[in-house]
Formats: sequence, C-alpha cells, structure tokens
Amino acid sequence: MKVIIENEMITCNVQYGKRKKLSIHIDQFGFITVKAPKGTSEEVIVSVIESKGKWILEKIHAIGVAKETPKAREYHADGKFLYLGTERFLHELIEINELDEETLKRNLKRFYINSCKSVIEERVKIYQKQLKVNPKMIEIIESKAKWGSCSSDRNLAFNYRLAMAPIDVIDYVVIHELCHIHHMNHDRSFWRRVGSIMPDYKEKEAYLARYGHLMLL
Repeated sequence: MKVIIENEMITCNVQYGKRKKLSIHIDQFGFITVKAPKGTSEEVIVSVIESKGKWILEKIHAIGVAKETPKAREYHADGKFLYLGTERFLHELIEINELDEETLKRNLKRFYINSCKSVIEERVKIYQKQLKVNPKMIEIIESKAKWGSCSSDRNLAFNYRLAMAPIDVIDYVVIHELCHIHHMNHDRSFWRRVGSIMPDYKEKEAYLARYGHLMLL
C-alpha cells in the first residue's frame, strides 16, 4: 500500500490477521509493516497511517536506509547479523567459543547455506502443491546478481543470502521461480500466476531492491 504523507510517498506492507488492534512497525531498515485485523478497510488503514505520519517520516529519515553504507561485520559474540528478517547476535546463530575470525566467517556462511536449504525446501513443498508444479532439483548457490533461477529442466537455484530475508520475501522468490516452470518468460501470464498466489508480490520485490545490499556477510 502506498500513502502520501507531507508530499512524500511511503510504501507499507499490510498484513491481515486475527488481532483486535491495528499497529504500525518500522524495522531497522525503515521497512514499514501495518498489522491489521481481518476485514479492516483500506480507508481505516490509510487514516491511521496518516495520523502517525510525522512519527513515520521522522523514523524513516533518521534511519536513512536508502543511503546507508553497510557496516563492517563484527565477528564476535555481540556482532549482529540478519536472519529471517531480524538482526541476531552472532552467538545466537553459531558456536563462537575460542574460534578465530576466519573460522567464524566460514561457519556462519555454512549456517546460512544450511538454513536457506531447510527453509527453501519447506516453502517449496507448500507452494508447489498450490501451483501444481514439480521441480526436479533444488540447489543453494552463492550469487551477487540473482536471488533465484529456474532452468528449462525444472532445476531451481536459490541464493543462500535469502536466509537473511523475512519469510514472506523468501516465499515471493520461491513462488517466482516455481511459476517459471510453466512460464519461462516474464510475460503477463507469468505475473498473473505469481499474483494469484501472492497479490502483494511487488512489495516483496521492493524489499529486495531496497535492502538486498544489506544482506551480506
């Protein structure tokens, strides 16, 4: 959802669920999530966003996400790394006792690769049933250029850095690549199929475009 506040366009990810009150969350990168009760009208959501407009803009401007330079990673107990969309301390992700920096780097990368494989395989099982497709193989890769790919042989590949993204963003990449099994091009049929499973897929694309440069080791 896009809302104009003081002549500035902001994008919000709206999530509906079983809850009594509407709430607005802004993560450490400035990504805005609105959690609303099921059935809440768009007019009500916009009204609440506008009422919090000053706070939202101040928070976003303070974060300065779009221009932020990724900080050098600190490989010690309290070093912070993204995992499934949330910053976690290094010691929460891997064993760190008496290990040197190079070993920690290797072990953390292995953790992301293994975690990505587990999460991707789980999400593929969910969405391949909905899309009625059957991928031949799933591979976890390292890439600076793409988040996922699908070959004409139905082989899927996913960037291990996806383990740093929120689950709904991972779901988008999974759905995107599964849809390529029947639609190898990005034509209208392809995007209609993606949208039939994830109507707000453009918001997930926007997340990757805006924060992908921060999802690094």
